[in-house]
Amino acid sequence: MSDRPEEDDIEDSSAPLIEHLAELRTRLIHSVLAFTVAMILCFTVAQPILNFLVEPIAQILRARGENPQLIFTAPQEKFFVLIRISMIFGLALSFPYIGYQLWRFVAPGLYKSEKNAFLPFLISSPLLFMCGAAFAHFVVTPLAMNFFIGFSDAIPALAAMLSGENIPENVQDAELRTVFLGSVRESLDLSLKFIIAFGLCFQLPVLLTLMGKAGLVSAEGLRNVRKYAIVGILTLAALVTPPDVVTQIILFTVVYALYEISIFLVTRVEKKRNEELRKMGLLDEDEFDDDEENKETA
Repeated sequence: MSDRPEEDDIEDSSAPLIEHLAELRTRLIHSVLAFTVAMILCFTVAQPILNFLVEPIAQILRARGENPQLIFTAPQEKFFVLIRISMIFGLALSFPYIGYQLWRFVAPGLYKSEKNAFLPFLISSPLLFMCGAAFAHFVVTPLAMNFFIGFSDAIPALAAMLSGENIPENVQDAELRTVFLGSVRESLDLSLKFIIAFGLCFQLPVLLTLMGKAGLVSAEGLRNVRKYAIVGILTLAALVTPPDVVTQIILFTVVYALYEISIFLVTRVEKKRNEELRKMGLLDEDEFDDDEENKETA
């Protein structure tokens, strides 16, 4: 006998396998067409998007008194860079419609309670990714680019210090001066890596909360491994950011805050699940109260 209430039944829309495959084909065609149209639209504004992505580099070059420009080393490099931007942003633009098509295909096979549980995650996941991408573009990328580009100025002074020579007061007075001539493709790759990396890091609350709903992780377990999480986040900060203490502290603070938010969300999920089990008579009152007391003291 099922433990689910009658109003939580799966929608009565059973269909033969051929009909399901035909529906899947139709929704895939619609998704591909939406992606194609979005990619074409993004290609018309690919150059402004490129300018927006490389603006942190341009600001650093202006501050250094250098010409804010990037070069391309192959005739086709600029064209394929714009194509790549069109594909990435076209996918982002068409993602709501593609997600809707995917949802309409799988929704008939879900219980109503499962639909209500997954809809908030489908909405919050893109929003969190956008927050992570914005954080990477406006905070992390300028700090990283400032370190990498400015590192060339430190080389002559460091070499003079190691050799025992007098450090030149002005870097431009040194015999050899390196100048940044950034490639369009390589500069864009670095910016996109930061955006994707931080966008995925901001998915941590969604991932852990879903795992909590599935019973794969618990709030108590996340609290117990908090010290290991701190070490892991510090290691991540050291790997994805330059050896700049300020940048590492910013990244650690943000990701660790997301970890604590995940613990709070998993706690709420467990509390709601225990209340439902208690109402169904599958969880004793004493066991429920003891569990709540342990969470409060943890």
